[in-house]
Amino acid sequence: MNVLLRYVTTSIGKKQIVALTGMLLASFLVGHLAGNILMYKGYQDFNRYAEFLTTNPALPLVELGLLALFACHIGCALWVTWENLLARPEHYAVHQDAGGRTLGSSTMIYTGLFTLAFLLFHVTTFRLIKDESGLYGLWGYVVEWFQGGFTVAFYVTAVLFLGTHLSHGVQSAFQTLGLSHPRATPPIKGVGLLFAVAMAVAFGMIPIWSHLVHGG
Repeated sequence: MNVLLRYVTTSIGKKQIVALTGMLLASFLVGHLAGNILMYKGYQDFNRYAEFLTTNPALPLVELGLLALFACHIGCALWVTWENLLARPEHYAVHQDAGGRTLGSSTMIYTGLFTLAFLLFHVTTFRLIKDESGLYGLWGYVVEWFQGGFTVAFYVTAVLFLGTHLSHGVQSAFQTLGLSHPRATPPIKGVGLLFAVAMAVAFGMIPIWSHLVHGG
């Protein structure tokens, strides 16, 4: 226990926890997207998928596991950010875009916090107060929810923030976990960027499709 505590309180330990939990959460995104894509197949397939999830006895354990992952990821990320601020409390008068800084790397804490706020809103909307009483069940509720232009714009903005977060997070995780190499770094960055774009586009198209194709 003491060894674990010492590891968690070190800077590299916290960064590795952020990296590992981030990779696991990125894997969850892929699985979540695979289920959401069933929206395109129609209400029967999507509702069967939703019923399978909600009636699965393992769902509470999975949700607790996800909650633990999010808590560790966010907690350690904020801890590292706070330590960095304490180490350099004064910002430079002129910011130089050195060291290969990108939009993703320079806004990680902001895109992460926005994504957290969006996640809480999303879970509240589609997990806690969902309405499946309509003719088309949960599928119909999702489609109806995205008939508002503001709602679609908010969701698209949220997944753009998520994509920006992933654009740096994926390749940074490989580096933090010691899985990078000078020859492998460019491909890893490319794959990370491609993954981020794919997630943002794939998730963002669902509200757009619901609004345009099924709009009244």
